[in-house]
Amino acid sequence: MIGGSKIAAFVAVAVVATAAGMLLHNWQARAKPDIGPLMALSLPDLQGSPRSLKDWQGKVVVVNFWATWCPPCLKEIPEFVHMQDAHGAKGLQFVGIAADDPAKVREFVAKTPINYPILLAGMDVIEVARKAGNSVGGLPFTVILDRSGNWVLSHSGALDQEKLLPLVRPLL
Repeated sequence: MIGGSKIAAFVAVAVVATAAGMLLHNWQARAKPDIGPLMALSLPDLQGSPRSLKDWQGKVVVVNFWATWCPPCLKEIPEFVHMQDAHGAKGLQFVGIAADDPAKVREFVAKTPINYPILLAGMDVIEVARKAGNSVGGLPFTVILDRSGNWVLSHSGALDQEKLLPLVRPLL
């Protein structure tokens, strides 16, 4: 009986810990991140011109942090290219922020057609992403901004049209 009591106590503690973890995760997911550093960021585009997210004010902006060495990031790109084609005229604007070596990014983009702006950054941009809600610090990471530049959503992990379109469609 003592063994059974220990197992029951262990199971009870595990259930409570799991529930607490889920509640904490959900609370953190809803907490509004600090996008000030993201909005203040000025990064060079592929031609070397400094760009800021304020350049796309008035559009629904999907900011995607990615890298050439990140397989889920590379899987997202064709989905984003398609969505940019399909919804760009309605005010949707993708902006890629490459947390990678600029030469590797330029080489990748030369081989892969991307129809939205790519900004060049090093790995230090991950701290900006962390403040914008990337609690894990991983890639890919996406932030959605409304037409006024207000934060709508932060998402860690890969996205596809099926997940992303219902999030941006009401904003268009």
